[in-house]
Amino acid sequence: MIIQANVNFANLNQMTTGQEKGIWCNTAIRSIYRIAFAVVAVLSVAACAGTPSDPMARAMYLEANDPIEPFNRGVYGFNKALDRGFIKPVATTYRDSLPQTPRNAIRNFLNNLRAPVILANNILQGDLDAAKVTIARFMTNTIVGFGGFGDPASDLGARFRNEDFGQTMAVWGLGEGPYIMLPLLGPSNPRDAIGIVVDSFLDPFNTWADNTGHGEAPMARRGVHSIDLRSRHIRSLDDLEKSSLDFYTTIRSLHRQLRADAITNGDAGDSIPSPSISFDDGDKFLDQSAKLKN
Repeated sequence: MIIQANVNFANLNQMTTGQEKGIWCNTAIRSIYRIAFAVVAVLSVAACAGTPSDPMARAMYLEANDPIEPFNRGVYGFNKALDRGFIKPVATTYRDSLPQTPRNAIRNFLNNLRAPVILANNILQGDLDAAKVTIARFMTNTIVGFGGFGDPASDLGARFRNEDFGQTMAVWGLGEGPYIMLPLLGPSNPRDAIGIVVDSFLDPFNTWADNTGHGEAPMARRGVHSIDLRSRHIRSLDDLEKSSLDFYTTIRSLHRQLRADAITNGDAGDSIPSPSISFDDGDKFLDQSAKLKN
């Protein structure tokens, strides 16, 4: 009896330690989002006081919409050093070590996990047709696609289209605000920064992780997604950097184009879709941009 009690106590202690570790990891992710949002709020207020008085300088300033550019360039330098020293080498190894098929399977699985968040934003945008496609994709890929590792839905014509709360607020008519470069998270703006935080709370995967002591799972998921995403843009970004006079401004412009395309669902003739994605075709867009630069 005493031995059994000791064993049970040890198991309980191990379980508690694992839960505490999981909760800490997930709390860390949420804290990063909250800190990023706080930084965005403070910098957005500070940016309002720095508008030039000279008409020409003011016009250039407003066109760039980057009132805290010196700060953003500093963060950009940090992110680029991190990319060169860690993210890009890992992404390159990932790309060169794994064949295309398993890499596609990982990407499909991550896209399928995001379906509930996409569905919530479809509904919030009033896009019921897109909501039906999201549900059909999730059901098809989960059942026929072996838990989401396959993507038979795309073969049937239902292509993946990402949606996030930043896009939802754009559909509601909220402006993006000034351009901001966030540590680790990269190019953004106040509207998208808020969207990241809201999406993290909308995601049932995060709720599951919180309630089961697997708080490290969202961090691992984000890490794999980041490496997979970076691995798909190595050549395109290298080409863009080589052909850019100022890679910072190129990234700023490209980010805005990608977000505008996501908000309008690829329809350049409609600035904001009326209620009645992250853009996932980045490979094609980046490749086209690189060709235009050369």
